[in-house]
Amino acid sequence: MSELSRPIWPAYPLSALVAGLGHCYLGRWKRGWIWFVCYGLAIAFLSARSIGGALAFDEPFVVTALQVGTVSYTDVAVPLAILLISLLDVYLIGLTERTATRTPGADDFRSNSS
Repeated sequence: MSELSRPIWPAYPLSALVAGLGHCYLGRWKRGWIWFVCYGLAIAFLSARSIGGALAFDEPFVVTALQVGTVSYTDVAVPLAILLISLLDVYLIGLTERTATRTPGADDFRSNSS
């Protein structure tokens, strides 16, 4: 399937799963990579405390990783905000591509004369 005939809607759920994946689907590789790196860094740095506790040898990994009480608001809010802004960016890219592919037909032409 060519890039112009490919539907835009699969980019939205892809971007909702992982930031940058929808951009890659639309062919915006550089932009997708930047969103993915931002999302990965937000998860890595903000969740470092949770990951560090999960890798302790005194408790099983699954039990420690699933403890919701130890997760702070910023551990969830910042990666979620990056994910939502990335999804909005994919939507705006899709909107501009959709309007750019529309060509004005004979019915759309409006003259200034009455």
